[in-house]
Amino acid sequence: MYHISTQKKHWTFQSEDDPHRLRVQANARCKAKIRAAGKTQLAEVFSLEPHEELIICKYYEKRLLDFCNAFKPVMPKSVLGTACMYFKRFFLNNSIMEHHPRIIMLTCAFLACKVDEFNVSSAQFVANLGENPVGQEKVLEQILEYELLLIQQLNFHLIVHNPYRPFEGYLIDLKTRYPVLESPEILRKSADDFLNRVALTDACLLFTPSMIALTAILSSASRAGINMESYLAECLSLKENREAMSHLLDGMRRLKILITKYESPRPEDVAVLKMKLEKCHSSEFSLSVHLRKRKGYEDDDYISKKPKMEEDEWTDEDLI
Repeated sequence: MYHISTQKKHWTFQSEDDPHRLRVQANARCKAKIRAAGKTQLAEVFSLEPHEELIICKYYEKRLLDFCNAFKPVMPKSVLGTACMYFKRFFLNNSIMEHHPRIIMLTCAFLACKVDEFNVSSAQFVANLGENPVGQEKVLEQILEYELLLIQQLNFHLIVHNPYRPFEGYLIDLKTRYPVLESPEILRKSADDFLNRVALTDACLLFTPSMIALTAILSSASRAGINMESYLAECLSLKENREAMSHLLDGMRRLKILITKYESPRPEDVAVLKMKLEKCHSSEFSLSVHLRKRKGYEDDDYISKKPKMEEDEWTDEDLI
């Protein structure tokens, strides 16, 4: 259960400032390593600031979401949510200047398939990259090299409580105990869109899965012009508990604000920062000495058929 989980104890934070602080610290540690390695001059030109790292992470979070949504066979939502959570957790305590988010992204998805018991072989997994067999083999080698590092950096806390299960539970509850709403399934599509937006934010680091799921339901109902206050008051037994109702409504309000203020990174910003990132991972600058550097590591061809100048957007064709 979530309330006695490592997720609640170690990976759920009180405010947005906490993840931000951890990312700033990770950035500072990486820069200290760069200086200690005698690469200060290069660092002054090519190192990334915390807000720049966040832009790149947002870019790869979106690519991870697209990759999981286009995966064949169809990937369960729980696997998608687990992969996204792994990615966010990893880069709370690590810098993209040391570990490239491209391979971390794929390693997160690969590990999530195992942990959530989505039974796909390694060959099936890399087949979704739309690359030739040689490229697929190279990517798989990189994933397997990074898998243990990822597990270690997650502190071996691999079970993730996602909002998708409580979301389905609320839909069942609506069908059985809330006859006012004739067809709860009409809420699904809009709620799914809401949960996809949630996956791109820090919401899962700040709010309980059940609150996220309930907010998705109520947000979808609001968009459809359906008032569900009576569901909260009666079916969830909050009518007589004003304090609990107030706490719930405040949490949902803060969650909606977080989703609303999310901004996708601008392509022009991503293009500039990716050039700096690739320089960070070039042979003269790289700090990733604990893993064997493989030829072609810098090539995006591993996960996209398009040449570098056209890689900013993936299409379904790129992932099949």
